[in-house]
Amino acid sequence: MPSPDPVRLSLGEESVWDYPRPPRMVPFGKRILVFFGGQVIADTRRAIKVMETSHPPTYYIPLEDVKTEFLVESSRTSICEWKGGARYYHVRVGDREALDAAWHYPRPKPASKAIAGHVAFYPQKMDECTVGGEKVASQPGSFYGGWITREIVGPFKGGQGTLSW
Repeated sequence: MPSPDPVRLSLGEESVWDYPRPPRMVPFGKRILVFFGGQVIADTRRAIKVMETSHPPTYYIPLEDVKTEFLVESSRTSICEWKGGARYYHVRVGDREALDAAWHYPRPKPASKAIAGHVAFYPQKMDECTVGGEKVASQPGSFYGGWITREIVGPFKGGQGTLSW
């Protein structure tokens, strides 16, 4: 199936179809919060916003701004052609656990060095994630970890019938 037709944007909106491949990585100064199990897991104004064609942005948070005592190494790994080899974390607070809920690139490829020492979270596995005070929606499907806010315009890869885009 070919990619969908472009959409008309309103002022302040971003189409994920204008994002590049390989992805663009830019410093992002709005406040990012991640909540799970009654705890603030991450709180930063120093995220890296990663924008890749057909995907809502993913935010990589410096490990210094993450409560790493809630991260438990997972055995899961994956490979991204742009970023390199990823490792995953479970997020555990008390008796609650979200499996493979966050990931990082211990040794990212040179073009992705901006995300070294950062971790990203699947919003669908957390209780809540916010960008600049706005609660995000998660990218469709279970593979991708994009964060959808009101200014991000799709359609988005990840849902049924979109994997060939």
